[in-house]
Amino acid sequence: MSSPRYVLALDQGTTSTRAIVFDHDGRIVASDQLEHEQVLPRPGWVEHDPMEIWRTTRTVLGGALTAADTNASQVAALGITNQRETTVVWDRHTGQPVYNAIVWQDTRTRADVEELAGEPGEDGEPMGDGRFRDVCGLPLTTYFAGPKLRWILHHVEGAAERAAAGDLLFGTTDSWVIWNLTGGPRGGVHVTDVTNASRTMLMDLRTLQWDPGVCEDLDIPMSMLPAIRSSSEVYGVVDSDSILAGVPVAGALGDQHAATLGQACFTPGMAKNTYGTGNFLLLNTGSEPVTSHHGLLTTLCWKLGEDDPVYALEGSIAVTGSLVQWLRDNIGLIGTADEVEELAATVEDNGGAYFVPAFSGLFAPHWRSDARGALVGLTRYVNKGHIARAVLEATGFQTREVVDAMRADARELDLQVSELRADGGMTVNETLMQFQSDVLGLPVLVPEVSETTALGAAYAAGLAIGFWQDTAELAAHWRESRRWEPQMTAEVREREVRRWSKAVERTLDWVEDE
Repeated sequence: MSSPRYVLALDQGTTSTRAIVFDHDGRIVASDQLEHEQVLPRPGWVEHDPMEIWRTTRTVLGGALTAADTNASQVAALGITNQRETTVVWDRHTGQPVYNAIVWQDTRTRADVEELAGEPGEDGEPMGDGRFRDVCGLPLTTYFAGPKLRWILHHVEGAAERAAAGDLLFGTTDSWVIWNLTGGPRGGVHVTDVTNASRTMLMDLRTLQWDPGVCEDLDIPMSMLPAIRSSSEVYGVVDSDSILAGVPVAGALGDQHAATLGQACFTPGMAKNTYGTGNFLLLNTGSEPVTSHHGLLTTLCWKLGEDDPVYALEGSIAVTGSLVQWLRDNIGLIGTADEVEELAATVEDNGGAYFVPAFSGLFAPHWRSDARGALVGLTRYVNKGHIARAVLEATGFQTREVVDAMRADARELDLQVSELRADGGMTVNETLMQFQSDVLGLPVLVPEVSETTALGAAYAAGLAIGFWQDTAELAAHWRESRRWEPQMTAEVREREVRRWSKAVERTLDWVEDE
């Protein structure tokens, strides 16, 4: 029998789940994708149905195999990547969720976060915030999984008692999918990897273990938590009732960490930006966790098997691609997402209009949950073309803020950010990519394989079973497809950034305490 020819990656994302078959050169052979419903029960609340996610997972795995005209015998391993922080709690005996998954964008835990933060200390910062940040590298915000899990335990009837009795399991969607793939109630493997664990607020960044003190502070029984494993090892095999029966599940990373791996950012100082529902920049900082002094998060890049962990600084932006969706679905200014570039191209500039999409507050580097979206600088001159351009430029400006923070932290580490590797759906937008290079004053590079998130998951799984030998082999797969160089003058660049900063100021302190 011939050796397996492929690695399969499952990308469980915020708006859809897709499966992609990769060959040994890291190229896409076939794929399948299905969207799932965005459940929006109240303003600021965002949920998914975990059972729908599991159904779409099974469908796309089979669809990708069919599209590749292959079967499980030709698949060496399966890697998982996922939307991070999105929180699922389910019954270990029945496999039924006790509540919908609470999505990373959800802001319902604002009051809980403020309670945990406590009173300001001598430096003016909430004392609780520093205590948590020292352990997990994260600020106290609504973004992370720990407060979402706490909310479920406090608000779903009977959940706290069932959790204390050992009947409930918690996980981000990687854990949920892996548990179901490997047997579910019949003995499914309950694991997560270090990258997803690093986004819960519950893991000690240095020991890579759950922190009992933080769990106690958040009223979370540790019996609910999955085992923390590396990003690249065999966790188990796919259950016998699946089309992939017997295939090793051998890699798992949160989506942004997977994209960083897929972009071959193996050297400290290399940075990537994923342009999706939100934007996520990661800067490889090497083998030690580094505390940001400029509003970034300290997180894991990955841990590959027995190798030392690799850390990163991250800047997370909540609303980028989803702003284009909002323009299409809520306002009706465009019929399809692709039309935003065509509309923006009808004008030469933004006409003085700036759109700050603080729909869920502002993430890095501001971390202001009290902010709300604003379109400012309007005059009678502004038309729908200017608004479309302001929508695209919002992504570029928000990225510039995070890159400025990265540059400042990188200087303290003697690291030089000399280029930005970009991936994600919005990189097809030439207008945005040129503006991104202009406003950064840096080259922006896009690889041939744009599905870097799924590719990173495939790489992690393939490394675990010897399909690929090492990261040097993976780096050799990276090939540049497109490059944008800055064309904007420094004077214009700084003027535009200055005006953007004024617009951001207008969004702050909008949400008042009830």
